[in-house]
Amino acid sequence: MTAPSLPPIVGADELTALRPGPAPLVVADVRWYLDGRRGRDAYRAGHLPGAVFVDLDAVLAGPPAPETGRHPLPTPAAFAAGLGAVGIGDDTVVVAYDDQGGSVAGRLVWMLRVLGSPAALLDGGLNAWTGARETGPGAAVAPARRTPRSWPTDRLAVADDVAGSPDRSPPTVVVDARAPERYRGEVEPIDARAGHVPGAVNLPGTGNLGPDGRFLDPAALRGRFAAVGITDGTDVVAYCGSGVSAFQGLLALERAGLGPGRLYPGSWSQWAADPSRPVVTGSEP
Repeated sequence: MTAPSLPPIVGADELTALRPGPAPLVVADVRWYLDGRRGRDAYRAGHLPGAVFVDLDAVLAGPPAPETGRHPLPTPAAFAAGLGAVGIGDDTVVVAYDDQGGSVAGRLVWMLRVLGSPAALLDGGLNAWTGARETGPGAAVAPARRTPRSWPTDRLAVADDVAGSPDRSPPTVVVDARAPERYRGEVEPIDARAGHVPGAVNLPGTGNLGPDGRFLDPAALRGRFAAVGITDGTDVVAYCGSGVSAFQGLLALERAGLGPGRLYPGSWSQWAADPSRPVVTGSEP
């Protein structure tokens, strides 16, 4: 396997095969927790050998605001500077992991892939690595040169895109990747209102994984997506609470061979903060 052909999801054996290789490789620990635990503390307690810690709030997101959501995409310049500081340069191959089924590390992988950089998610995350782990703050990293690149607008959606239109062609399927109870509006731990975007279908990221915590095979993923009307050529827009866990589903979509899909970066945190936007509760779209 070579870096240019890197699939969106790789196993531990494939990670080992990439090292050493013709291009520099960085293994990125991208742990973050909605409940307030610190990802850096988890990294210090044990991480893959040589992995660098990538801070979601500092590197992978811009300043939060009701108008843009809790985790808007960072500016290209800020993203490039944050990556360069942890040794991820223009030619670096990145394999990222977390301990939540790819629902956090998937953000870094998607952001890199959408810019044309080789990046993959470690299938099974931290637990897929059976070798020794390192502890502590990690070794000092030499900064790398990273050129800012603009976010491609064709891979992003805005609130009006998510609102949709019944006569749009090709048809658009809006996917809500949050837990079912948040989709139904039974609980809402952080955002302004409970419920979901009218017309959105609920496909939590946990359903893309098997009992062992690894991704389903492409055929099984295709079947899961087909059940909600996603087939070849379907325009897919994904959102979650703040634009973090939705990336895992977009990578699963790519693994299934159904295209890259689009992200609604503001996600529910932006939609719910706007009182003019309608909200639906219950299990139906």
